[in-house]
Amino acid sequence: MAKQDYEQELNEEEAQMDIDHDEAEEEAAKITDSEGFKLFGLYDVSNITVKDPGMKRYINLEPKLVVKSQGRVREKFSRGKVNLLELFANLIAVPGHRGRKHKIITGWRSGKYSQNMRIVLNTLKIIEEKTKQNPVQVLVTAIENGAPRDGITVIEYGGARYPQAVDISPLRRVTGTLRLIVQGSYDKSFGKKKKIEEALAEEIIKAYNNEADSYILTKKKDSEKQADSAR
Repeated sequence: MAKQDYEQELNEEEAQMDIDHDEAEEEAAKITDSEGFKLFGLYDVSNITVKDPGMKRYINLEPKLVVKSQGRVREKFSRGKVNLLELFANLIAVPGHRGRKHKIITGWRSGKYSQNMRIVLNTLKIIEEKTKQNPVQVLVTAIENGAPRDGITVIEYGGARYPQAVDISPLRRVTGTLRLIVQGSYDKSFGKKKKIEEALAEEIIKAYNNEADSYILTKKKDSEKQADSAR
């Protein structure tokens, strides 16, 4: 009788262990699904929202540990397949460019991927400390707020050149806004005590909050104002 009780007790313990093991596996699966794979292993991009329907397909936030395409994407509209933070780092490599002209190169702009990406990561870290929000979402919202919808081009008719209002493509709105963020921050940090990371974070936060003294919001108003006068 004692042997039967012992076997029954042992079977109950094994069944309870199986239940506990299954519950632990389910809990681990829930944690994995909720957290997912993070960008750089730091930032969760699963809940990032892009409100602008036109720009949504060109804002690539695929989570990777190393954001580096190494120039493999060479198709039409290929920039839409490159991660947004890689585009940001590539534009940081050429902060002094203004159209066909090139201004003075600063010391931190070495053109190295590791240094450019370090600047991006430090910028995101500063944004996270100041806003207490996901810095990638702050960057995406800042791009949406600062992207101009209208611009001008120059057409030639009868030997004369006239400005003509045009709609700006969604891809150009993304890359152009990133370029203006870098240029505005470059102007505020070159030859000054403010570091480029601090200037970038400040410019992105201002655009996120729709502040009037933001460099890219000023450029957006100028572009749309010129387009209105050229219609």
